[in-house]
Amino acid sequence: MSNALHRDLARLVERVEREDGPRAAADPYRQRFHLMPPVGWLNDPNGLCRCGEWYHVFYQYGPFDAAGGVKHWGHYRSRDLLRWEKLPVMLYPDEPWDVHGVYSGSALVEDGVMYLYYTGNVKQAGDYDYITAGRGHNTALAVSRDGVSVQSDELLLTNADYPAGLTCHVRDPKVWTQDGMYYMVLGARTLDDRGEILVFESADKRRWTHRNTLTTPEKFGYMWECPDLFGLEEQSFLVCSPQGVAQQGDRYQNIYSSGYFPLHGDFRGEYTLGGFTELDCGFDFYAPQSFEDRGRRLMLGWMGMPDAEYQNPTVESGWQHCLTVPCEITRDGTRLLRYPVPELEKLRQERVAPENAQVFDLEYSPQGAGKLVIRESLVVEWEGNRITLSFQSGGAGRTMRRACVEREVEHLRILADASSAEVFVNRGERVLSTRYYPAPEARGIAFTGAGEAALWAMGALEIQ
Repeated sequence: MSNALHRDLARLVERVEREDGPRAAADPYRQRFHLMPPVGWLNDPNGLCRCGEWYHVFYQYGPFDAAGGVKHWGHYRSRDLLRWEKLPVMLYPDEPWDVHGVYSGSALVEDGVMYLYYTGNVKQAGDYDYITAGRGHNTALAVSRDGVSVQSDELLLTNADYPAGLTCHVRDPKVWTQDGMYYMVLGARTLDDRGEILVFESADKRRWTHRNTLTTPEKFGYMWECPDLFGLEEQSFLVCSPQGVAQQGDRYQNIYSSGYFPLHGDFRGEYTLGGFTELDCGFDFYAPQSFEDRGRRLMLGWMGMPDAEYQNPTVESGWQHCLTVPCEITRDGTRLLRYPVPELEKLRQERVAPENAQVFDLEYSPQGAGKLVIRESLVVEWEGNRITLSFQSGGAGRTMRRACVEREVEHLRILADASSAEVFVNRGERVLSTRYYPAPEARGIAFTGAGEAALWAMGALEIQ
């Protein structure tokens, strides 16, 4: 790595966090039980893993600009998903192959060593569209033996090493081991604007060979970002975030989508992809990543949406975005269910009356159609198998999202933080996530319709 540039960037990050951190921390919309950037911008979760006794969460971090800026990898770790330690930035844009941003990637853990695979972004000076020319998306590997700092960083693949027929947009490596080999999936955009996933294979973690390409017979968006391929009980799933999928009724309502295909066959050879299902039908969910945790599969996503028309007023306080709560992923046939990890129940405090609710965990079993109005802002309505999110106020440009479940709405769990709500329908059959911005002093849940409710005030994550 470039030691001088690395030191300069580290000092700049430390200074901006020290100087701007108090203003961000004083914002009434700072979350209590979601991971956020100390200052600046957050997007994709990266490098999610368990290494020894520690969970590690990295994230795309723009410390110098709450509207984006050059990306680093911010870093939190925890032993229990409740008490977190903020660690120094792990990856800086300090190499020739990542000088314009350390983009998204994943972690492979072997023998207590973290191998961090990421995309290095380079934009050449000139009159380029940065899609078909002028951009380098390089696959690189950083190695950490202590889980806190990087001991080595190396370039593995450049655009010249990817298959023919692609644009410059090839990124977001997810790496795992299987059958004695290492595998990597990369999101890609072809020259004729089709999204696809590249499968690479390696025997040594460093020399990679293209093995297969995964896509649909008909075009489904122009770019598939943030791929994740895993098996649950002998059924494989390909998770990705397609860009450019047109809205179809209540499906694909956001500018970009995130979801999964059941994968039948062998991802290394003959395969077919089942139908695409969105992982979240709300306003703010993108770029999810999963990892294995001692027999269970956990997932976090970015509670944001790139290029959306709606806003987040926290920018005025020098920060923007957060991650979702950690969820466990289970399967029901070829359907994935996504539900908060049990650890979060330890944040439940005293039972609270509906009129006093502000930051809370609600479990509600409705009897027939009904409606909730949360803090005079967010409206959750359901009838039959349909559920809707809308706003009386505080949407910051957000309007309405609708979704359907297979049967009637029988159970709702709503995790409401200072400026977000995650609505889990029928224990994870559907999820609708959104940021929202009620008046800071607003509180209360207004119920319409019959049902049984259990409501707890929520405590805060401990962050050192």
